[in-house]
Amino acid sequence: MAYSTSSPAGQAVQNIINDLPGLLAVAIVDVSSGMSLASHANSSINPDTAAAYNTEVVKQKQKAMGALKLQGETMEDILITLTNQLHLIRLVNDGKKFIYLVVNSRDTNLAIAREVLRSQADLLK
Repeated sequence: MAYSTSSPAGQAVQNIINDLPGLLAVAIVDVSSGMSLASHANSSINPDTAAAYNTEVVKQKQKAMGALKLQGETMEDILITLTNQLHLIRLVNDGKKFIYLVVNSRDTNLAIAREVLRSQADLLK
């Protein structure tokens, strides 16, 4: 367990685990550093390593949005669909942090997973 429920990030991780007990991995990530503020895994996925790589995904998408001059648009989430997994990146705190979630695509409803992550956004501001 790489989190403490005494921090907002740790509380968010615990809340997500409570709402999605079958998740494979979850992390709260600082975009500027790529470091996990809190993480947990129920699988062989290392959420801290994934956090660093997914930070680059977020930064590149932010650059692309700037280059495309997408006025009035805000990135809410990024979905990566694999054969058996869904990787969901939910940006929070004006894109300064994100929640990274990995779930089994056959066991988890995407709409419910998105709602669970959305519900934790205020905790991380």
